[in-house]
Amino acid sequence: QVQLAESGGGSVQAGGSLRLSCARTGDSYNNYCMGWFRQAPGKEREGVAALDTDGTTKYIDSVKGRFTISRDNAINTLYLQMNSLEPEDTAMYYCAADSALSLCTMIAGTHGYYGMEFWGKGTLVTISS
Repeated sequence: QVQLAESGGGSVQAGGSLRLSCARTGDSYNNYCMGWFRQAPGKEREGVAALDTDGTTKYIDSVKGRFTISRDNAINTLYLQMNSLEPEDTAMYYCAADSALSLCTMIAGTHGYYGMEFWGKGTLVTISS
């Protein structure tokens, strides 16, 4: 059974940086569409960044130039480097994987999308002003 486990969340001041990690266990398949989502209290889950199997990435406008999604297939780990953090970035962050999503990059910018095949349990990011 595939499992995703996020780590790296925490509390930082505005302008700071965090790097989230998502470790995948349970298989050695490396052709997953991968994504990072976030959900703030009272808001829908939002697709933040997507990484397709060919390396194509897509981000929502509010994080472009500040966040970078990447993966290390050798250790089955997905990352989200977050720089210049803002209070508006405060949320629970989830990683997700899907082996059959034909248009991976579409997940960036979605609201209320829960259709990914596998989800982690989330890691909390809190940004103070």
